[in-house]
Amino acid sequence: MELWTAITGERLRLAELLAGLSDQQWAIASLCSEWTVRDVAAHLVAPLATPALMLRFALDMVRARGSFEKANQLGTSRMAARPPAELVELLRAHADSRFVAPTMPRTASLAEILVHGQDIRVPLGVDDPGPVEHWTTALDFLVTPAARRGFVGGRLPRLRWTASDASWTASTAGTAAPDSSAATDSAAAVAEVSGPASALALAMMGRAARLDELDGDGAATVAGWLRG
Repeated sequence: MELWTAITGERLRLAELLAGLSDQQWAIASLCSEWTVRDVAAHLVAPLATPALMLRFALDMVRARGSFEKANQLGTSRMAARPPAELVELLRAHADSRFVAPTMPRTASLAEILVHGQDIRVPLGVDDPGPVEHWTTALDFLVTPAARRGFVGGRLPRLRWTASDASWTASTAGTAAPDSSAATDSAAAVAEVSGPASALALAMMGRAARLDELDGDGAATVAGWLRG
């Protein structure tokens, strides 16, 4: 899989979906915090289509008194004020952008468009996760320490994660201290959670919408972790 080709394709797939939405569908609550479908689309477009992005973000950080979340919201709200049709055209026009968030690997850009795509599709009742190989690449990123900088909310629980629709599996350490007792635990003693790669990724990103698709003795652990 060529990474940037996959990212471009996912942006164009989402743009195609957005182009056919009604005004009511644009206003539906997404899976992403308090954002609507329109807000999520604006969030995806903003870093791709904002001139002098880093300067604009620096000014927003000043306005937000150093809060990254508030600065992000300022940029998203500004873009969301544009008509839906313009958001669609901007996403299409900048689908091949090679923007990567500072300090993040390129795979973060794929994880973002995939998960935010589900943030939009799931509430709309659209069952179209896309190619599973895109999701396994995103999962490779989501289980890394780098993903905890803005993607995964805290340390993932100590589990073995297995995709039921692809040859992918990974273990996460959770919060267990690296002492002698933890070191003696065998891999077989670690609970496993399995499910479609896209559902695993949503869970890792703090979305509970597809928990019913997860299975295994670790599924309850994931549910408890999401409840905080």
